[in-house]
Amino acid sequence: MAATDADRPLRVFLVAGEESGDQLGGALMEALAVRALESVSFSGIGGARMGRAGLDSLFPMEDLTAIGVAAVLSRLPRILRRLKQTVEAVLADPPDVLVLIDAPDFTHRVAARVRAANPKIPIVKYVSPTVWVWRSGRAAAMRPYVDHLLALLPFEPEVHRVLGGPPTTYVGHPLLERLGALRPSTEEAARREAELPLVLVLPGSRRREITRLGKDFGWALARVAKTQAMDLVLPTLPRLQGLIEETIAPWPVKPRVVVTEAEKFQAFRCARAALAASGTVTLELALAGVPMVAAYRIGWLEAQIGRRLLQGTSVVLANRVIGEDVVPELLQEFLTVPVLADALARTIADTPQRARQLAGFARLDDIFGIDDEHPSVKAAHVVLRLARDGRPVSLTAS
Repeated sequence: MAATDADRPLRVFLVAGEESGDQLGGALMEALAVRALESVSFSGIGGARMGRAGLDSLFPMEDLTAIGVAAVLSRLPRILRRLKQTVEAVLADPPDVLVLIDAPDFTHRVAARVRAANPKIPIVKYVSPTVWVWRSGRAAAMRPYVDHLLALLPFEPEVHRVLGGPPTTYVGHPLLERLGALRPSTEEAARREAELPLVLVLPGSRRREITRLGKDFGWALARVAKTQAMDLVLPTLPRLQGLIEETIAPWPVKPRVVVTEAEKFQAFRCARAALAASGTVTLELALAGVPMVAAYRIGWLEAQIGRRLLQGTSVVLANRVIGEDVVPELLQEFLTVPVLADALARTIADTPQRARQLAGFARLDDIFGIDDEHPSVKAAHVVLRLARDGRPVSLTAS
């Protein structure tokens, strides 16, 4: 006897365009497999993490990764081919739900084309674009082709309500699932107060970030080291180790480079301070209770565009979540070696600046509304509810 529609697996098509999206997608896939009583089949585009969760990627996720205007232009023909290929795959075998993760420039185009060709496919966007930093019009622009938005940050549902964005549910940041790994034991907390402070060096996870920040980071650390002995640790990814080793080779003082996740989290739990590229890592450091100096430099063209479009007083994610500019940030022409070194020295020492950061970080648990249910599980509930609108889906108890 042929299988009926009710007998077939729940079909979920996912698209992730960068490493952070791959991590989100993998956790979501695992949560969906557990929460839906029937079987679930996955298709789409993702990386190694989603592959371990059961996705056979349509093409390498790296084909979609391009940062900066120049990088996007140079890879535009390939990206456009992949866009066409992705939309055709969705339409050829329509899923019960389409989940688009991060990478807004690519995934929003996928959503718009799929919606125009087959309006019956429910579309979930996982991770809000930063409409609260720049290009706020993107919120309302999403509404025609995104049925539901899953937000990582607690203030984002209200932002989208005000801006006319799609229905939005705050599910929580994936870092909240790793608090146990980020926060120190009594012994590790004591290490933060040791005479030889452990200082994290975090020049970014993208080649352009590392090459643009590396020289300034190296000379700033050398300047601080003249008056303050430090145990420097630089956590990075295995695929970036060669670039990192090349970047730090001329530094007068060199950090220990660690590449495993266990080594990274141990360093976070013991660190007294950090020098970091502005990005998600600032929130990771804040949740770990590590005061920092955040820095960033982009290309001239991106900077000119950004100055006209940026909203608010800070681009540091930790500051945005806390609602106060507690983390010092040095951007573009304000990023100089003397200023960077002075800010880091003040962050290591017992100063009012350091105390202000720690006070801000202490509010994060209340701001995030931390509870026992993981963000990936909350996200799975929303995805399953949307899929259920098209056909019955059995849910386990919340």
